[in-house]
Amino acid sequence: MKFLVKFFGYLFGIGAALGLLVAAGVWMYLETLSADLPDYTALKNYEPPVMTRVHASDGQLMAEYAHQRRLFLPIQAVPDLVKDAFISAEDKNFYHHIGVDPEGIARAVVFYLKNIGTGRRPQGASTITQQVAKNFLLTNEFSIDRKIKEAILSLRIEQAYTKDQILELYLNEIYFGLGAYGVAAASLVYFDKSVHELSIAEMAYLAALPKGPNNYHPFRHKAAAIERRNWVIDRMVDNGYITTEQGEEAKAEPLKVTPRETGTRLFAAEYFTEEVRREVADIFGEKRLYEGGLSIRSSLDPKLQAMARKSLMDGLIKFDHERGSWRGPVDKISIDGDWGPELSKINGLDDIPEWSLAVVLKAGESQAEVGIQPGKLPSGQLSDERKTGPLFLETMKWARVRGKAPKAVSDVLSPGDVVYVEQSSVAPGSYELRQVPKVSGALVAMDPYTGRVLALVGGFSYAQSEFNRATQAYRQPGSSFKPFIYAAALDNGYTPSSVVMDAPLEISQGPGLGTWRPQNYGGKFYGPSTLRTGIELSRNVMTVRLAQDMGMPLVAEYAKRFGIYDNMLPVLSMALGAGETTVMRMATAYATIANGGKKVRPTLIDRIQDRYGRTIFKHDSRICDGCSQEVWEGQGEPELIDNREQVLDPMTAYQITSMMEGVVQRGTATSVRAVGRPVAGKTGTTNDEKDAWFMGFTPDLVVGVFVGYDTPKPMGRGATGGHVAAPIFTEFVKEALADKPPVEFRVPKGLQLIPINRRTGLRAQAGTPGTILEAFKPGMAPPDSYSVIGFQDEMGVPRDVSPEAGQAVLSGTGGLY
Repeated sequence: MKFLVKFFGYLFGIGAALGLLVAAGVWMYLETLSADLPDYTALKNYEPPVMTRVHASDGQLMAEYAHQRRLFLPIQAVPDLVKDAFISAEDKNFYHHIGVDPEGIARAVVFYLKNIGTGRRPQGASTITQQVAKNFLLTNEFSIDRKIKEAILSLRIEQAYTKDQILELYLNEIYFGLGAYGVAAASLVYFDKSVHELSIAEMAYLAALPKGPNNYHPFRHKAAAIERRNWVIDRMVDNGYITTEQGEEAKAEPLKVTPRETGTRLFAAEYFTEEVRREVADIFGEKRLYEGGLSIRSSLDPKLQAMARKSLMDGLIKFDHERGSWRGPVDKISIDGDWGPELSKINGLDDIPEWSLAVVLKAGESQAEVGIQPGKLPSGQLSDERKTGPLFLETMKWARVRGKAPKAVSDVLSPGDVVYVEQSSVAPGSYELRQVPKVSGALVAMDPYTGRVLALVGGFSYAQSEFNRATQAYRQPGSSFKPFIYAAALDNGYTPSSVVMDAPLEISQGPGLGTWRPQNYGGKFYGPSTLRTGIELSRNVMTVRLAQDMGMPLVAEYAKRFGIYDNMLPVLSMALGAGETTVMRMATAYATIANGGKKVRPTLIDRIQDRYGRTIFKHDSRICDGCSQEVWEGQGEPELIDNREQVLDPMTAYQITSMMEGVVQRGTATSVRAVGRPVAGKTGTTNDEKDAWFMGFTPDLVVGVFVGYDTPKPMGRGATGGHVAAPIFTEFVKEALADKPPVEFRVPKGLQLIPINRRTGLRAQAGTPGTILEAFKPGMAPPDSYSVIGFQDEMGVPRDVSPEAGQAVLSGTGGLY
């Protein structure tokens, strides 16, 4: 008996010693593993890469930018049922375990023992806390060491963070497939819904994905996806989160996944959106743009943007139909058998949804039959539908071949030709032939008081060309620059009734450069004329004489002050708009005139907030005196202090505005009268009609339009700003302001309105034919006799001409020039 006691005592001692040795070894092993564990407290500063989102002024989503499509969602904003779905799928004991789940480990061990030798992958026993430790702090390596490190970190994380904090980290970090990270982004990407709008079946499907997004792909592995989703629903029922009836109803629901598109999401806003992206990248850098979770509120008005796009497209198509010719099909394919798959491989202009690619199936004398490019299903597969329709000769007379209108459809189209078509608005079921115009252009609409760009179109199609002609194309503005010459004159002692000689002029350009002889459009000269007449009828020679009289350094200073050119050469040819600038710069300059002379800074961005909602950029830099008061204590109303630079006298601004109203009423842009409200503006046409402009404004809206070939070349005789650009302006402004009452331009206090003879500039009786009310500054009045600029005596002093002599010059002989 003693022997047995001693024997068992020895065994116990040896076992205890061995146990201590093993425990010491385990302790040393764990200490070694723990020595290089990452710092789990860093999770407190978790800032994952988050999508930047751009919104229009009315809140509509314009675009999303991200390397990882993720929206951070605080745990308080996650619906309870969504949490329940993930807990049921991944860790049913989440709220009860200490970071590791012994029950889950035991279950995994049993599974492992059962399947030894089968080659099946061991079943995971990771809790949500362990997945957080792995995803944030460790690698995906499959090893015992990594699993032990994961368990140690999980225990520590559970001690440092609440369950909700851990679940928040998990739900915002995990990858769901289709480029979506985090449950908020996954809800949008898979179902185009916020998490609050998800059905039980949709929640369950999202909860099924983290286990293996590719294994449960909604299209490639649909059966497996539904099976896994239904398994999650059953677990939700078992755990008491939903009733059996709710579970059965959810399992009966089909899996309807509609992948969310990337890139620009607002119709017609591609050029605007890309310009915003470039600006934000310049301000904050690419990394913050794509990972910083910025919220950008742009100045875009979606309704005006759609109108602007349509107006510019209509104008360019009209020009192409009137002056262009048929330039052939987009491509050519075989129509033997099923033409759909081959046609679907050709990329069309996806930013012009009104147009479709089509293949010509038959081409006869009076009509053709075309097959429309089939669409794609949400799964990415090609639709089986094959839609066809007729295309009639009468709608394609514009498609000239070798300068002649077609006499038969077959003169233009052949079977197999791939062309653009648009559904007919007058003959439902039929189509009309379309082609992308070679000529391009731009349109900018701006609020003149704030510089907020309300609409911007940089070309016919962003899909065809990403080059933004509103901001990136430097073109000669031609005569649309003249108002700034006249504004400089009015600001420096001239009046709208000052008279300039419109007569042949020769200017020496220096050794070897010859003599410059500026010409009016049409080649005629018209004798002494008022400044108003000069701008209304866009007289080139008068403008050069006026600039010569003032001195080009003064003109260059005004051009810089208005932001048209940075450093304009002070040479006389620049007075006719020979320099190069952008539509955006010109619109900003015209906005300065429209708002009474205040310098504005153009912007496409109202404000930018960071991921926490703090405003980190705003366009409005005005100081608000009294806006920070939290309670009213009898103080006056808060006041916005406008500290912007006054670059033009408000009276001068009104004078030049009134003169540009004359451009519309009786000058080079009479077609703009169709707007039906007060409009001031100026046409612009460069040499050989290479550039056509119309810059104009109402009291509350500035619009600039440019039309021209990307590689400057003549557009043809008569392709002037008044005939090409002004109709685009007219169509846009008529629609943009259709629901707003007409408003007159605001007359500054102190300005005198005096009746004068429109042709002579001399004082006249009100009501006399040819009389207009002209605006004069205090202390200035119409002259009693001419002092004609450009008509000097031998000493170079401007000559005075009596009214009678002036009348004879102007009308007695039909004009000297």
